[in-house]
Amino acid sequence: MKAPQDIILKPVITEQSIDVLPTGKYTFKVAKDANKIEIADAVEQLFNVEVLKVNTINVRGRAKRVGRYMGKTASWKKAVVTVNPEPENGKDGKKRNGTIEFFDGMF
Repeated sequence: MKAPQDIILKPVITEQSIDVLPTGKYTFKVAKDANKIEIADAVEQLFNVEVLKVNTINVRGRAKRVGRYMGKTASWKKAVVTVNPEPENGKDGKKRNGTIEFFDGMF
């Protein structure tokens, strides 16, 4: 099994992802071979929140050109995670958060 840090690579901060923050949806760049269950478990472990739903998108690499040379950016996987704003206590009895603190000052 992979470590949560190997599954959740970094947050995706764009205008569209910031607009949906008040609804409890957070966007992350994730490992290409991770499935929805692994992503949900990793977010719950890293940020101490209750995950309701995970949507994944495979983002294709774009064609780039520098002068006469053509290239392509790497393809990657994006996950939109919906978090419960009023969570119940975790399995270990710890109190869970309703938001992810990293994103709190962005909206």
